[in-house]
Amino acid sequence: MMNELFKLDPARVQPAARLIEDLDLDSLDAIDLAVKVEETTGLAFDEAKIRELKTIEDVIIAIGGMVGSKGVAALRTATAARSE
Repeated sequence: MMNELFKLDPARVQPAARLIEDLDLDSLDAIDLAVKVEETTGLAFDEAKIRELKTIEDVIIAIGGMVGSKGVAALRTATAARSE
């Protein structure tokens, strides 16, 4: 997803990589990422949560939390609906 959106070398996209300092992403990129996550999962980031994301690991944990709170079934339903 990070490569698709931002043309980042996959070797740079490591859990500890900082979104701003290491990957040169800005607030508009954060919005693009949130939209892509919503398109992919059918689940939306809370705006306050987006501001808290500092590293790739934070993004992974946030997505995991969203999926966990809504359930894997909701994710599968959203993914299946988009593929039809």
